[in-house]
Amino acid sequence: MTSTKKKTIFTAAVLLILLAACVVVDLTLPGYHIVVTVIKKATVYSLVAVSMNLLNGFTGLFSLGQAGFMLLGAYAYGVLTIPVAKRASVYQYFDGGAIKFSLPEIFSGALGDTVGTVAGMLAALLVGGILAALMAYLIGLPVLRLKSDYLAIATLGFAEILRAFFQWNTLGPITNGSNLLKSYPTFSHATPYVILAGLMIAFIVLLINSTYGRAFKAIRDDEVAAEAMGINLSKHKRMAFIISSFFAGIGGGMMAMYMGTIAAAPFKSTLTYEILLIVVIGGIGSITGSILASFLYIFSSEWLLRGLDSGKFLGISAPAIFKNGFRMVVLSVVIMCIVLFFRRGLMGDKELPDLLDRRPKKRKKEAAGK
Repeated sequence: MTSTKKKTIFTAAVLLILLAACVVVDLTLPGYHIVVTVIKKATVYSLVAVSMNLLNGFTGLFSLGQAGFMLLGAYAYGVLTIPVAKRASVYQYFDGGAIKFSLPEIFSGALGDTVGTVAGMLAALLVGGILAALMAYLIGLPVLRLKSDYLAIATLGFAEILRAFFQWNTLGPITNGSNLLKSYPTFSHATPYVILAGLMIAFIVLLINSTYGRAFKAIRDDEVAAEAMGINLSKHKRMAFIISSFFAGIGGGMMAMYMGTIAAAPFKSTLTYEILLIVVIGGIGSITGSILASFLYIFSSEWLLRGLDSGKFLGISAPAIFKNGFRMVVLSVVIMCIVLFFRRGLMGDKELPDLLDRRPKKRKKEAAGK
C-alpha cells in the first residue's frame, strides 16, 4: 500500500472516530453541559484559525482583521434568522427593525419545519460568508498593496472601525445599535458544529493542495521568484484574502449560534489575537496544528483551569491564591513555555498523517551513517 493511501485511510479513520465520539457525547449529555460547550466553541475557533492560517501561514500575508469579518458573519446570521413574530421585542427601540422576513421561516414554507429551518440557518451562514468576502474584496483593493506590519495595522484598524460602525444607532433598524440581537435559532448539540466546520476545513485543505495552494505557498516563500514563474501576485493575494474572509464570516455566524446572542463588543481585537495565538501554538502552515491548538486552548481556558478562578483546584483549596483572573495567569505561563520549547508550534508545518511517513527518519539515519 502506498504512503498516500495510508495517509488517506488514517485521516478518514481519525475523522470517523472523532465524529462518532461527538455523536456519543450529544446522545449522553445535555446541550448545556460543559463538554458540549467546549466542543462547540473549539470547533468554531478551529474553523477561524484554519482560515487565518490560510492567509498568514500559507500565503504569507499578516492580516489582523479576522474579528471584523466574523462580526459581519455573526450579524448577517442573526438579522436574517430572527423570527418575524419576535422582531418587535428584539428591535424594541427601532420599531421592529427594517428587515421583516426570516430565512428559516421562508424555507420552512417550502421544505417543512425542521428541514426548512436548518436550510434557512445554513443559507444565513452562507450569506454571512459572502458578505465578509465582498467586504474583503473592497478592503483588499487598497490594503493588499501594503506588506508585513503595515498590512496588519490596516486590517486591524478596519476591524475596529467596523465594530464601532455596527454600534452606530443610525444603523439600528438593521443591527439593533448597541443592543443585543437574540431569539434566533441555534443548534443545541455539538455534532452540527463539527460537521459544518469539518466540511469548511476540508474545502480549505483541497484548496491548499491545488494549483492555487501551491501558488500561495510560492508567494509566501519568495514573491520575486513567484512572479518570475508567472504567478499573478495581486490576483492570488486577493483570492487568498477573500477566501480566508469568507470562512471567517461563516465562523462568525457559527459563533453567533454558540453564544445565543450577538453584540459587537466581543468581536474586538482581543478575539483576533486569540485566533493568532492558536495559529502560532499549533504551527504556522499546519491545518492539523490549528485544529489541535484550538481544542487544547479552549479545553484549558474554559474547563481544565476554570477552578483556578473559584478558590479550589484539583482538590486544593486556596482562596487567597485561586482568585478571579488567576486562571489566565497560569494559562499565559503555559503558553510561554509552549512557545519557548516548541519554536515552530506543536505541529510545525506538518500534518497529522505525516506522522505515518517514516521516510524522513530513514533518510536522517542514512545521512548519519554516511
